[in-house]
Order: sequence, then structure tokens, then C-alpha cells
Amino acid sequence: MDAHLNMTNFVCIHIVFVWNRVIEYAGRPNSGALRKGFSMVRSRTAQLIFQSFYCAFGIVGILGSFGMYDGSFDNVFYVYFTNLSNYLCIAVMFFELVQTANRKQDGYVKLSPALKFISVTAILLTFFVFNLLLANAPDRNPLENFKVTSITFHVVLPLMFVADWLLFYEHRKVKWTYPLYSTVFPLVYLAFVYMRAWLVNFDTAVPKLYPYFFIDANQQGIAGVVRWCLILLAAFIVLGYILMAVDRMMPAAKESTPIDSAD
Repeated sequence: MDAHLNMTNFVCIHIVFVWNRVIEYAGRPNSGALRKGFSMVRSRTAQLIFQSFYCAFGIVGILGSFGMYDGSFDNVFYVYFTNLSNYLCIAVMFFELVQTANRKQDGYVKLSPALKFISVTAILLTFFVFNLLLANAPDRNPLENFKVTSITFHVVLPLMFVADWLLFYEHRKVKWTYPLYSTVFPLVYLAFVYMRAWLVNFDTAVPKLYPYFFIDANQQGIAGVVRWCLILLAAFIVLGYILMAVDRMMPAAKESTPIDSAD
């Protein structure tokens, strides 16, 4: 328990460090209006720092998702939406980092706004479903929540990924169709889970046949699964449009305070 809490403190301290570095390059502390304080950060240096730390935490999480910290390989790592959504976000962030490193000047991150939005909604689904539905489930050992992989994939990386979108991307670019496109990823995942179950003849002896209680047909029944899926799908779409509204409220490029390069 102490080891997991120490790791939690370690992670939190480094998040604070990254945030302070970003703010240092983001602009002057007496910049005035609150909107300016949240203007997109165009500093290439700030982006490189943030993206590098994210990718480093991502490697920690990936290794943990394979079972490295438990001393045995987790051969069903690929059935968890948590893992798949984080893998997607880590891949997106890696290509962001490459793009930023190759860029010579300050500017916004421009790597596929549609893909970024889809990734943001997917990782927020991971964040909210875990913290609201799964973390305190009666059949879950609370100590599991303090493991390195859980902290990294359920809290640290989701929040950092959303912060990256808010800070570094040019806003007011999200189209009204993006929230609908975002449903493709969880729907494909759902199809994958049931296709896998069908291929093994719905054998409950198969490890993690249904990774989550709300898609467990044996536990919820078909009607229960359909109800849960419709609720989560509706919540997911609403979340997408909330994010679109947030995007519209963010300062446009011409309204953003220019960020000077670090001396």
C-alpha cells in the first residue's frame, strides 16, 4: 500500500512540475484577463516538455498493462477499453511530439483535429466510467486503484491528454459531426468484445470474456446490456457536444495572446 501511495505522490509531483513548466512558457503571470490565461500555448518548448512527459508516462502505463509490474504477462490486455483507448492516445501524442520536434517555430499543434477530438472523447469515457462506475465496485479490491497502471491509465494520462487538447490545439475547429464520429471507437470495441465471445462459444471459463459488468450478458441479461449500452452511448454523445461547446468557447487563434519564445 505504501509503495503504491509513494508512486502516486511521485506521479502527482511530476504532473505539477510539468504544469509549472508549461505555465512558465505560456506567458506573463500578470497577463490580465482570465481568457488570456487559458489561451492556447503556442510555445514549441512548452509543447515538447508536455508531450515528452506524457509519452514517458505512457511507456510506464503500457508496460504495466502488459502485466510487467505484477510479475506475469497479462494475455488478455487487449480486451480492456481502458488499455485500447490509452494506446490510441499515446500513439496520437507520439506523432504530436514528432511533429512538434520537426517544427522550427512556435505555433499550434495541428495533427488531425478530428482524430484528436475522437481520442479526447474516448479517453474521457475511460476516465469517467472508471472513476464513477468501476473504482468503487463491490467486487473490486480498493488496493487495485493505487497500482501504477491504474493511476497512470485511469487518471494521469486522461487528464494530461485533455489538457494537451485544451492548451496546445487551435480551437473553434470542431465540426458538429465530430461527436458522432467519436462513437465509432466504442461501438467497434463493443462489437469486438461480442465477436470474441462468439468465437469461443460464450464460454464463461475464458478469462475476461466480458471485461466490464455493464456488458456482461450473463450478469445483466440481454435487456440489461442493451440498456447500459444505450445509456453510455447517449452520455458519450452528450459529452462530445459538451466538448464541442468548450471548443467554441475557447479563444480563436486571432484572439489568443501571442506567446514569445523562451529566451
